[in-house]
Amino acid sequence: MINTLSRRVVQVARQSPLISHNAPSLVKARTMNTGNKKGLSLNQVLKALHSFANPSLAASWDNVGLLIEPTEPKNISHILLTNDLTEDVMQEAVELQVDMIISYHPPIFAPLKSVTTRTWKERIAAKCLENRIALYSPHTAFDCIRGGVNDWLAGAFKHKESHPIEPSVEPQNGMGRFIVLQDKISIGEAVELVKKQTGLPHVRLARARGSNGSISKIGLCAGSGASVLKGLSADLYVTGEMLHHDILDAVHGGASVILTNHSDSERGFLKAVFAQKLTSLLQDNVVVSVSEQDEDPLKTV
Repeated sequence: MINTLSRRVVQVARQSPLISHNAPSLVKARTMNTGNKKGLSLNQVLKALHSFANPSLAASWDNVGLLIEPTEPKNISHILLTNDLTEDVMQEAVELQVDMIISYHPPIFAPLKSVTTRTWKERIAAKCLENRIALYSPHTAFDCIRGGVNDWLAGAFKHKESHPIEPSVEPQNGMGRFIVLQDKISIGEAVELVKKQTGLPHVRLARARGSNGSISKIGLCAGSGASVLKGLSADLYVTGEMLHHDILDAVHGGASVILTNHSDSERGFLKAVFAQKLTSLLQDNVVVSVSEQDEDPLKTV
């Protein structure tokens, strides 16, 4: 649907630019030398992405893969990674003159009935088309894959056993992670380890009813993990967000809960793991940047 609208959108955009030349720059001063990068075709980049996490691993309800493609082939020499493609991140991408955006969360999820300037998601789609920027989203494929988002989150703890809570056809992949620690830790130590891994000054904690606070088994699910963690026998659940009544069920079932905010349980993976991994997969032919404008919308004040 996006490709069929692209020519009309580009014509409209040229008449009425969506990026104001007078708008203040959101990009901090930094030098990106793309001159010595050969770049690769979009198909070559997609092949590399699929070798790491094939879209077939994603949940059936998800909208993953290539979401926007330029109508004419172009070389990809600069890629911007972001957890969420907001309008601030989109402006950053335009100012950096990137050729492709990899947004962990798909900015196009529900079908778009139009591509205009009316809503922020439509404006993002229009700006991608106007500036010939390809858009790709891996989302739950990155959650499932071994070495993906959930394994990064589990890396907060020294553990001797780890396996998916909901295994895929390939049992090493799947939703969530259940880990057994090398040594028991206190709930306070668990909080500090999660804060260190995510780079957060604060997290939210719900203590298990009647628990002594000793932690040896942990269930983790990046993002919104209640449906994956529900009923799991563990001392602690770690996820981004849970509904109030799901938290009550957890603490009455013997599990403490640590919440980071949804995207803060995911975002660190891009910088700590995936930026270097993608650079390697693309054999250093493409500049890979991590957005400086991407952040969770919720702040503790």
